[in-house]
Amino acid sequence: MNEEQLNASNTQWDPRHKSRVITEGADKTANRAMLRAMGLGDKHMVQPWVGVATVWSEATPCNVNLDQQGLAIANAVNAAGGTARRFNTISVSDGIAMGHEGMRASLVSREVIADSVELMMRAHCYDGLVGVAGCDKSLPGMLMAMARLNVPSVFLYGGTIMPGRHKDKDVTIQDAFEAAGAYAAGTIDAEELHAVECAVCPGAGACGGQYTANTMACVAEALGMAFPGSSGPPAEDPDGSRADFHKVIGQQIVTLLESGLLPSDIMTKKAFENAIAVGAATGGSTNIALHLPAIAYELGIELTLDEIHEVAQRTPIIADLRPGGKYVMLDLFRVGGVPAVLKALLEAGCLHGDCLTVTGKTMAENLEGVEIPAGQDVVRHPENALSPTGGLVIVKGNLAPEGGVIKTAGVKKLVHTGPARVFDCEDDAMAAVQRREINRGDVVVIRYEGPKGGPGMREMLGVTAALVGQGMGYDVALLTDGRFSGATRGLMVGHVCPEASEGGPIALVKEGDTITVDAETHRLIMDVSDEELAERKKSWSPPAPRYTKGALAKYARTVGSASRGAVTH
Repeated sequence: MNEEQLNASNTQWDPRHKSRVITEGADKTANRAMLRAMGLGDKHMVQPWVGVATVWSEATPCNVNLDQQGLAIANAVNAAGGTARRFNTISVSDGIAMGHEGMRASLVSREVIADSVELMMRAHCYDGLVGVAGCDKSLPGMLMAMARLNVPSVFLYGGTIMPGRHKDKDVTIQDAFEAAGAYAAGTIDAEELHAVECAVCPGAGACGGQYTANTMACVAEALGMAFPGSSGPPAEDPDGSRADFHKVIGQQIVTLLESGLLPSDIMTKKAFENAIAVGAATGGSTNIALHLPAIAYELGIELTLDEIHEVAQRTPIIADLRPGGKYVMLDLFRVGGVPAVLKALLEAGCLHGDCLTVTGKTMAENLEGVEIPAGQDVVRHPENALSPTGGLVIVKGNLAPEGGVIKTAGVKKLVHTGPARVFDCEDDAMAAVQRREINRGDVVVIRYEGPKGGPGMREMLGVTAALVGQGMGYDVALLTDGRFSGATRGLMVGHVCPEASEGGPIALVKEGDTITVDAETHRLIMDVSDEELAERKKSWSPPAPRYTKGALAKYARTVGSASRGAVTH
C-alpha cells in the first residue's frame, strides 16, 4: 500500500474509533464518572485514548525498569494531545524458569500476554496501543496482541542488559549456564563458578547476546512495528538515547491515530520476510520459527517453516553476534544498531524496501542516510559475510515429517550420525548428562516436551549448556520436540514435529537407533524402515497428561503444532 492508497483507504478514519463508546452519550455517565475518579476531565474525554502496556515486574531484570519507561511514554502521549492509560501484564523469566518445571509456563505466557492485552484494550475502548516488552515471550506476545487488535500501535523493546565483565572479557547469562556444566565436569572450581554467577548480569535489561529477546527486538524493527534504532539502546542507557525514543513514540502514536495507519498495513507477508531475513542475518534465535508464524496467524497470514527456510537460505550472516559470534547487542548499538543490518540487507537485495513502517515511511525511506561504519567488524557488508546463508535451517525426514529447526550460526559441525540416547523428559536427560552417561558420538533424544506433551515446550539450555561445559558441544547432537534458548550452541534440533504426544515419529525412537542430523542437506532421519515404524506405532499409546487442571492443562487441550507457531486458536 503506497501513501496515496493509504490516504484513500482512511478518508473516513476516526482517531477516537473505540473511545467514543464510553466518552460520549448520557447512557455512559457512570462510565465517565469512574474515569473522573482518576483525575480525568472534559479535555481527556475528547482526545484519543492510548493504552500503554508494559510487562513490568520484579520477576526478571529484563522488565524491572519498564514501569519507568511506560510512564515516560505516557507523559509524551499526553503532551502530544492523547489520553494515555497505563496497564501491566505478566512476564515469565526464561533464565530463572530454565531447567525445572517452571519452564513449562514460558511459552504459555506468550498467549496470556497477548490475551490479557487484548482484553484490557477491548474492555476499556482504547483507540491505540504502545507496547513495551523486555523478556523473551513478552515481545511476540505484545506483537500478537497488536496484530489481533489491529488498532494503531507502536512497539518498544525495553532494552538489552549491559554486558558483565569477568577476567577482562564481556560475559552474558550464557556463560553462567556453561560454567555450571564446566563445574560438573570438574574443569572449574566453586570459587570460579561463583565469580561467573556474580559477573554476568550487572543490572536491568534482557540477556545481552543474540538470544530470543534481542532477536525479536530486531524482528520488531524489520517488521516495521518499532522505530528504527529503538531496539539498540540498553535498558540502563547513560546517554539518553532511550529517553529520546520515549518522546518520539508518544508523539508518533497520536500521529498514527490521526492517519489511521494500522498493523495490518505494516505487517504484510513481505514484512514477515524482512523479519526472517534479519533473524537469519544476525544468527538469531530459532524461536523466530515459532513466533513469526504465530504473529502472522493473527493477521490471517500463513507463514510456513518452508518459507522461513527459503528466506534464511538466501540471506547471508552479516552480524557477528553471540552465541555463534563474538559480540553482544551493545556492540551492535555502538555501530548503528539494527538499521545498519537492515541497510546492508537492503543494498544486497535481501530486503523489501517498499514495506510501510510505524514512522509512516517505507523501510527504504527510513534507511536513507544510514551507513555501515568503517573500521568495525560487528556488522559486515554482504560480500564479506560470515556465511552465505542465514543462521537457521529447517530439516525434514522420517523423524520429522513436518520439520525441525537448527541454528547453524557459528556451528562448526553440521552433520552427525550416531546412536540414539532416548529420554522421555528433560529432567531425565539432564540427570544423565550430570552423571556423565552421555558419550561422544551419541544423539540425545528428548521427547514428550512439545507444546501439547510438555506441556509448554520447554527450552533445553540447561542440557545443551551442560554438554558444552563438559567439552562435548560438538561431539554429540541433540534433538527434541521441545525448543532451545537463543543461547544454545552446537548441533541441536528443536521443534521436531509432529511431537511425541501426538504420535510423531520421535515417539517411536528406541535406544540405539541410528540417527543422522544433516544441516547441510536439511535432513533428519533414523535408520529404521517404514515397516518397522508402522509396527512400533501399533504398540504406542499417548501418555497421560501431566496436568489435569489449571492453565497448563487448558493450554495442552488447545495448543496446535509448533510447525504452525503453537497457537491456541
